[in-house]
Amino acid sequence: MNYQIFKSESRGGGNHGWLNSKHSYSFANYYDPARIHFGALRVVNDDIITGGMGFGKHPHDNMEIITIPTKGGISHEDSMGTGSVIESGDVQVMSAGTGVFHSEMNAYENQEGHFFQIWIIPNKMNVEPRYQQISVRDVAKENELYQVLSPNADDQGVWIHQDAWIFLGNYTEDKQETYKVQKEGNGVFFMVVEGEVEFDGNKLGRRDVIEIKDTNEFSFNVAKDSRLMLIEVPMDI
Repeated sequence: MNYQIFKSESRGGGNHGWLNSKHSYSFANYYDPARIHFGALRVVNDDIITGGMGFGKHPHDNMEIITIPTKGGISHEDSMGTGSVIESGDVQVMSAGTGVFHSEMNAYENQEGHFFQIWIIPNKMNVEPRYQQISVRDVAKENELYQVLSPNADDQGVWIHQDAWIFLGNYTEDKQETYKVQKEGNGVFFMVVEGEVEFDGNKLGRRDVIEIKDTNEFSFNVAKDSRLMLIEVPMDI
């Protein structure tokens, strides 16, 4: 097993007034040649948007774009005719494919919106653009990891054009956990969203990340009142 730890303060980004964003990988004005991507994982942005503000209509193509709000709601509109609000407890995916325009605004005037936006490089180019949004409240479990994204339309959660998986975890008690890699050769981006995790003798706190590869499974200890996000992706990109 090979792994590398990145502390939360090592992320790029900046506070733009209406937007306070942290970037795990090079994005916008943040560029680090050593932090371009992790396999097929191209972007993990940790965004806080002021009430009523957001991103106006802009284009994307050939990217799988996943939005996971953690507080508040994001109002989404796109050139496919989709209009919706993505709330905390929802997961949204947009396969940009041949090209799509969309906007993302804080749905509420009087509160901040907090969300993760994740970009994964697809394994199929120039597909027909598609949109999918689900609530994961009914499948969320306490004190164990639960799947919210996979490559398979019939599986739990949303699906994308890539051999990738996303698992979330909400822990109300101390727990020793083991994650089994879904596809041989894949790597895992492991973020401590809140709380504390011990991994291979290392103490990790809020927004700290481990990139793990060259293993079929790994174990870790989760402290109570912790939240996790694991993103598994192919590494041969």
